[in-house]
Amino acid sequence: MQDKLQTLQDKLAQAAQGGGEKRIEKQHAKGKLTARERIHFFLDPGSFEEMGALVTHRCNDFGMEKQKIYGDGVLTGYGTVEGRLVYVFAQDFTVFGGSLSETHAEKICKLMDMAIKNGAPLVGLNDSGGARIQEGVQSLGGYADIFYRNTLASGVIPQISAIMGPCAGGAVYSPALTDFIYMVEQSSYMFITGPNVVKTVTNEEVSAEELGGAMTHAVKSGVTHFTAQNDMDCLLQIKKLLSYLPQNCEEEAAMLPYEAGQEERPALNTIVPENPNHPYDMRALIEELVDADSFYEVYAYPNA
Repeated sequence: MQDKLQTLQDKLAQAAQGGGEKRIEKQHAKGKLTARERIHFFLDPGSFEEMGALVTHRCNDFGMEKQKIYGDGVLTGYGTVEGRLVYVFAQDFTVFGGSLSETHAEKICKLMDMAIKNGAPLVGLNDSGGARIQEGVQSLGGYADIFYRNTLASGVIPQISAIMGPCAGGAVYSPALTDFIYMVEQSSYMFITGPNVVKTVTNEEVSAEELGGAMTHAVKSGVTHFTAQNDMDCLLQIKKLLSYLPQNCEEEAAMLPYEAGQEERPALNTIVPENPNHPYDMRALIEELVDADSFYEVYAYPNA
């Protein structure tokens, strides 16, 4: 029995290394956290319960049978954020570029089913190059299963997506179906195909930032709701957003204890001008109406 337990511990330790030290160093060199680090900083300490840690792909083509890594490029599980149950998956770019395989998709689908059944928010930390080309149709079928569950969860539980790397193809279709999208500035990209494909097809040269960077989607396309300066800022913002949302469609949002204070708002007398043709700052008006420092603006784009 001890030998079997030791074998299990060895495999779990191997799974925790993802794609290995060299690839982890490359991830850090780009200013990005690894998938496991993102979950560590996002969830309450010690609350993460991982599922499918030892899953590997089933592909035997193109030499893939010799490249099997535990977890298969995605961490899935559940934990708590400020004591509230949350389901989360984080794609691991150090393992096959975070590409989605059949088993990778099955892990995410199982997590989504549990989130819907138990009525808790689903948070996806996306860092993926898209479909795993070696698996072809099986990979694309996995995306279809995920999209279907996105529609089932819509309006039932909060779905939050964070684009935290160069996501392309199928890796951005699912986030676009969710309720809120975050993008990390200068390190995350969201496009159907990358600049090289665009140049080949249209002979147009465009940078990754111009094609699908955070500010492109924040200012021009309107696809992303929030931008973040780095991975940590993104995770903190998601936690802030969760504090405003209910667990599911049948629950009320969390309430804070009311404390009586200075209820007079003399500034309201001067913000709105008497002349209806004169403009005024709507943000200043909102700040006077709501609790101090509580206004969290969607589509704000302060860096635009």
